[in-house]
Amino acid sequence: MSIPNLHCFDPFADEAKGDYLLPSGTEDFIHIRIQQRNGRKTLTTVQGIAEEYDKKKLVKAFKKKFACNGTVIEHKEYGEVIQLQGDQRRNICQFLVEIGIANEDQMKVHGF
Repeated sequence: MSIPNLHCFDPFADEAKGDYLLPSGTEDFIHIRIQQRNGRKTLTTVQGIAEEYDKKKLVKAFKKKFACNGTVIEHKEYGEVIQLQGDQRRNICQFLVEIGIANEDQMKVHGF
């Protein structure tokens, strides 16, 4: 017995190709995490920003705007990861939306 509709056209297949996706090079979300260091000290990490953006320039802008120190770390599994001192999760979300790198629904904030 053969069912003719089994291999039909999916009208929603192209729905994922809208303009709400991240720029080329990223198929995931931008992950913003916080890590506890010692005592009250924290570290904020940002991963998943597209390769077309210069992460060193982004770190320079973050440092100037948020008055904190930061660097770009090369991680063998995640690629280039931005590290900032302090809890900058909310600030980073607002900044990335302001400059147009990502929308609110493209970022995932992790921690506490």
